[in-house]
Amino acid sequence: QVQLVESGGGLVQAGGSLRLSCTASGSIFSINTMGWYRQAPGKERELVASITSGGSTNYAGSVKGRFIISRDNAKNTVYLQMNSVKAEDTGVYYCNAHVKRLGYPYPYEYWGQGTQVTVSS
Repeated sequence: QVQLVESGGGLVQAGGSLRLSCTASGSIFSINTMGWYRQAPGKERELVASITSGGSTNYAGSVKGRFIISRDNAKNTVYLQMNSVKAEDTGVYYCNAHVKRLGYPYPYEYWGQGTQVTVSS
């Protein structure tokens, strides 16, 4: 099995910063794309940012220039540095990873349990 465990969520004032972390563990052979999604109350889950194993990144337009995604392949960990946060960044943030497991021919998609981020204005 594979588990994704997130940390770093919490309450932050508008204009402040927060750093999320997510570590994958289990029977991992390799990890392709890792990313962060968020879901605000009453809204659909949306992609915030993603990063490939080679370091190519993709950002939602609403966070471009404010958030930075990075990863440490040796630690199977992905980070999301959130700067200049706004009230509309509030939501549950989910870690996502496409993991190729030992003994399996194809990668599967896994999700973390989610971590709450609340931005106070």
